[in-house]
Amino acid sequence: MDLLQATGIRRTYGSLQVLKGIDLEVKKSEVVAIVGPSGAGKSTFLHILGTLDKPESGQVFIEGIDVFTQRDKDLARFRNEKIGFIFQFHNLLAEFTALENVCMPGYISGQGDEKDIQKRAKELLEMLGLSSRMEHLPSQLSGGEQQRVAVARALLNKPAIVLADEPSGNLDSHNALDLHQLFFKLRDETGQTFVIVTHNEELAEMADRRLVMQDGLMVQHLS
Repeated sequence: MDLLQATGIRRTYGSLQVLKGIDLEVKKSEVVAIVGPSGAGKSTFLHILGTLDKPESGQVFIEGIDVFTQRDKDLARFRNEKIGFIFQFHNLLAEFTALENVCMPGYISGQGDEKDIQKRAKELLEMLGLSSRMEHLPSQLSGGEQQRVAVARALLNKPAIVLADEPSGNLDSHNALDLHQLFFKLRDETGQTFVIVTHNEELAEMADRRLVMQDGLMVQHLS
């Protein structure tokens, strides 16, 4: 069974048809890159896969669960437990330390005690080379460090799938390469699954599959 399966996804905003019927299947431990011109609908599609937005028609299954048949409260819990998000803009909370930011999804889920959540967060930050930066606020971290904190936060609840929207868009070439290599290290060591929207061709070429979106449609599948 595929880890993620999307069928017939359509989305319009007013008179603008953004997604025109997209299908996607992703296997466990696969890294899939979605590329295409700005305005193709890539981010909209990713947000629907992550249940941050709902399609007008179509279905999304994650681990065999038809996600949009759930009640809002159950869907929010499912999203927190099963889906990790990494955005171009890190969305870290400015008043909290790196460690506290990473712990946040665990606190929200209400599963596990505070010590266990902090232990997991510290292990992730250490794995990402941030053991000496845990007590720093986001404003005290470089762009690359902030993005690694965001990666740790996305992984805290051991999600079934990680969705990344232009994750290296604001990084210099060195930090971007480090981040890209990290995704594949995580895939190899922890079995993480990634769907990544990117304009970075180097990252797209590294992926297990490179999919091309254009004008609301998936027009090309490249292995």
